[in-house]
Amino acid sequence: MKKNNKYRYPKTVREMIEGQRHYVINGKDKLPSVTTILSATQSAEKRESLQRWRERVGEEEATRIVDQSGARGTAMHKILEKYILEEGYLDETEVGKQAHNMALRVIEQGLCNVPEYFGTECTLYYPGLYAGQTDLVATHKGDMAIIDFKQTNKVKRREWIDDYFLQLGAYAMAHNFIYKTQITKGVVMMCSKDNFYQEFVVEGKEFQQYKFNFLRRVDEYYRARDAKTKQDS
Repeated sequence: MKKNNKYRYPKTVREMIEGQRHYVINGKDKLPSVTTILSATQSAEKRESLQRWRERVGEEEATRIVDQSGARGTAMHKILEKYILEEGYLDETEVGKQAHNMALRVIEQGLCNVPEYFGTECTLYYPGLYAGQTDLVATHKGDMAIIDFKQTNKVKRREWIDDYFLQLGAYAMAHNFIYKTQITKGVVMMCSKDNFYQEFVVEGKEFQQYKFNFLRRVDEYYRARDAKTKQDS
């Protein structure tokens, strides 16, 4: 995979503000993360579904599953980042070994279609609104795209991962605004803990709709934040 240095991405600086992740841009602007916005504007139905799951499996087991998933995802991301950068990396923990096998599936079935990349673990921001970090900005099957790597405990259906598409839309809008690009494609490269690879592509009018839907969530986030600020003052 060839590196193209056309774009210069800012250094990643994160800060927690009132329990929410923010990115510090240019040493001064503190913008809420994409995931912070999506979490804060999550539908009541989704919150209730998650709570029912925690009650069904038990709080202790739910915490264990979430923690394991997080560790596995972090390890898989690290392995993929080092692969892209052509840097040696070895994690011999049990989680690391599992993540290594998952990363291999992503490499063999997903990254094989990525001949060129512009940046990995890129901090992207839309001035005054939001910021975040995408796993890869690259060329995918001839198109410039935002690519995110995801781990999962079980095989996913497309209709279950709307938030992933919203993230891709947010990153694409930020990249297009700052770097004057025209990214109209997002790709989720996903592998389950059982090493089953899935790839979800969103583009064209569907991608435009996700971008619009994310902006609605941004508006909802700031309206709720402003209302809380007024209430507290």
